Amino acid sequence: MQDFDVIVIGGGNAGLCAALSAHEQGARVALLERAPEEQRGGNSAHTGGAFRVAYRGVDDLRQLMPDLLDSEIESSDFGSYTQDDFYGELAAQSQYRADPEVLDTVVSESLDTLSWMTRQGVRFMPIYGRQAFKVDGKYKFWGGLTVEVSGGGLGLVEALMRRAERNGIELHYGCRAQKIGRADGRWQVECADGRRFSANGLILATGGFHGNLEWRAKYLGPGWDLAKVRGSRFNTGDGIRMAMDVGAVAHGNWSGCHAVFYDVNAPELGDLDLLNMQKNYFHLGVVVNADGKRFVDEGLDFRNYTYSGMGAKVLQQPGGVAWQLFDQHSEHLLPDEYRVRHATRIQADTLEELAGKLEGVNVNALLDTLKEYNAAVRREVPFNPAVRDGRSTQGLAIPKSNWANPLERGPFVAYAVTCGITFTFGGLKVNSGAQVIDEDGQPIPGLYAAGELVGNLYYVKYAGGAGLTSGSVLGRIAGAAAASQQQ
Repeated sequence: MQDFDVIVIGGGNAGLCAALSAHEQGARVALLERAPEEQRGGNSAHTGGAFRVAYRGVDDLRQLMPDLLDSEIESSDFGSYTQDDFYGELAAQSQYRADPEVLDTVVSESLDTLSWMTRQGVRFMPIYGRQAFKVDGKYKFWGGLTVEVSGGGLGLVEALMRRAERNGIELHYGCRAQKIGRADGRWQVECADGRRFSANGLILATGGFHGNLEWRAKYLGPGWDLAKVRGSRFNTGDGIRMAMDVGAVAHGNWSGCHAVFYDVNAPELGDLDLLNMQKNYFHLGVVVNADGKRFVDEGLDFRNYTYSGMGAKVLQQPGGVAWQLFDQHSEHLLPDEYRVRHATRIQADTLEELAGKLEGVNVNALLDTLKEYNAAVRREVPFNPAVRDGRSTQGLAIPKSNWANPLERGPFVAYAVTCGITFTFGGLKVNSGAQVIDEDGQPIPGLYAAGELVGNLYYVKYAGGAGLTSGSVLGRIAGAAAASQQQ
């Protein structure tokens, strides 16, 4: 038995923030990571590294980006994203089911937490490549996102890991926790390979259960066992199961998940050597299924408010596949995820030629769909990708509410997509102190949780960048609280 003050199970963003926070309070910390070292980082390593943060203006952002150049400020409209904006959007995305106290904590502590992360070695920068368009000579940020980590999710994990190693936090790789229990006022952890640990405070940061095929079929429903796994294969619900075994209450939207349009030829399981397989800029084009029909309002809202529901939509289509279509109105606006070498991309000079190249698609129905769509576009409304521009269609059974450009300028391109699941919404209930709650509504002494296994925040929809922020905020709180258990 190895004894510590605090044990953290899970080595993604939330777990690393928890470990660093506990160490900051003087605790001796062990971090147990199920994955081997070369695949460390959990779901965080698979992300683009965007953080949603409340800020009043560019002076707040300079706390996070001290090397922000005057020329960047001159050429950019950073605007503001107030706490009311942040809280209101996440509450609305959850259809007002999110825990208000926990949500308020995430929002109100977001700026201070990200500022703390810069002191841990994380470097933030403006998210120009994916969340800004140049309009009238200035970059305009859209969809509530302004900040990302240099190097993306991998850069985030590497920065936090470097600090953890420098601080002397013990990192145990290939250490799959299987059982937790409490004896003589201390938490004990048993791992699959026989290693055993004990501590006064225990923090669970093992993610959701998207990597568990059986649980996906059981809780998300029929067909979800067929979805590709976009995130870490090691997130199989271990932390949720262990906590419930010691009395934690199940909480949140267990039948809901974050799932996106994903390249049809992506690997079945998330691969750190093949990132950027998602295809999230569908709002700039048209999406059709194998019947040649549109099945979503591509322009309902900014993509980072709608993209997490697209995986479920495509999974319901014939064969579980679809195609995103673009012409020269918008292809140049597509980010790097569309330009990677391994993208399933089809190009043609005419729509007729393109339709003929889409394997398994009803060609005549597709051409009829596009003809009807092109005729319905309100061309008199100016196109502006940086705002909800109201350039819509009229008279269609499924409208496109914004950014509706006709597909008429060749060459035309198509991307074949399916469903890629990122993480599940259901999990454990925590309070605003990150304490895990039992079935009687009481905190379980010394047990904390942070990250994607927290079931308090996401219902139905998810706003891009909220996950890393909530993991950091609750992880930092959990680490400090768990460290206080030693006193």
